[in-house]
Amino acid sequence: MELSRIAPELRKPVRRLPAMPVHARWFRRLSRAAMPFMPSGGVPGVTVEQAIPGLPGVRVHRPGQPRSRAALLWIHGGGLVLGGAKQDDRMCGGTAAELGIVVVAAGYRLAPEHPYPTPLDDCHTAWTWLLRNAARLGVDPGRVIVGGQSAGGGLAAALVQRLHDEDGVRPVAQWLYCPMLDDRTAARRELDEIGHRVWNNRSNRYGWSAYLRAEPGGRTVPGYAVPARRGDLAGLPPAWIGVGDVDLFHDEDQEYAERLRAAGVPVTFHVVPGAPHGFEAWAPGTAISRDFVGAGREWLADFAG
Repeated sequence: MELSRIAPELRKPVRRLPAMPVHARWFRRLSRAAMPFMPSGGVPGVTVEQAIPGLPGVRVHRPGQPRSRAALLWIHGGGLVLGGAKQDDRMCGGTAAELGIVVVAAGYRLAPEHPYPTPLDDCHTAWTWLLRNAARLGVDPGRVIVGGQSAGGGLAAALVQRLHDEDGVRPVAQWLYCPMLDDRTAARRELDEIGHRVWNNRSNRYGWSAYLRAEPGGRTVPGYAVPARRGDLAGLPPAWIGVGDVDLFHDEDQEYAERLRAAGVPVTFHVVPGAPHGFEAWAPGTAISRDFVGAGREWLADFAG
């Protein structure tokens, strides 16, 4: 993708980003090995609890001065094959501090070693743990939002669908940053030639293939594996979906937003011109990123107030 299509404020940071050969085992091993040593992006006034027994890498961000009994279950990105909850300390801690809510960052085992349904099951386990510990955390179980970025946004959307179908407590909202929603995008070979910045369609195809253990775009997929494949979206909670207009996921995110709206679900679809995938994470100091995150938190505040 030509640099001229990128917003001027993001051109310098995007040039600094290293290539991500996610299909290479050595790269995945190196990235995973480095995760525990990643510097914490802790936020003043917010404490972080770790090592919850039985849950992989879950981190609980608790504001020193809670102002609400709402909570957010957040799911990290990484194309379903990379990442960990620690990478989103800044996002989770900042949200906890600004809104005065508890944020539980879910960890999950990664594909291809752990394909569907394991990652989604791990996120479901984190949800269940949050509800069981709601009293200790000062959380109202009926006021929990589910959110995430990229692959985590896709897992969040899938978890919301699964919880909707179960006989239990449901999330009150879904907060999705550039969510990875549709394996059929990866099957569109013409998108390979565009060369999307940060996350391109070749990487996308590997991520979905690793997760599904099948070529993406097939006639059928397992239930809850691909959120965009669900036929009936009626009854799902209100959604905020934010994405850049030069992000590989823009079109699938827009289509999902339109389908939610057509099904009667309140939706805010926020598009940032010239923004590549995940820009708010790798260029957090830019005004364009601060505005994007701020818009999402402003929407979230209506459910946290």
